[in-house]
Amino acid sequence: MKRVVIRLTPEAEEVYQFLKIKAPDSKQEETLLNAFLQKVELLKRNFQYGQPIAKNLIPPDYRTRYGITNLFRVELPLYWRMLYTVMDGNSGDETLVIVVDLVNHRKYNKIFGYKN
Repeated sequence: MKRVVIRLTPEAEEVYQFLKIKAPDSKQEETLLNAFLQKVELLKRNFQYGQPIAKNLIPPDYRTRYGITNLFRVELPLYWRMLYTVMDGNSGDETLVIVVDLVNHRKYNKIFGYKN
């Protein structure tokens, strides 16, 4: 069985660090951080945990910036979403899960072109 390795893009890392800093003083950020960490553990056991997003709906920005061909969504509390992609790792014995973004509902709608 392949080992699952989790990586974050710079955008996702920025949100993660923000949540870590704010969590001790804010219940909302603490809730989001704990949910994110829980979902990461779930992804380590089953990288197909999230809901797949149709290939024709993958934002062009994600395609060009990261070269992704698949995208999954995981719902987090407070209407936040975690977006990730799955690919083969450099060594043949690992699966790479890249967390592309952690976004609130408003940003999610903007990324996918949904109206408010």
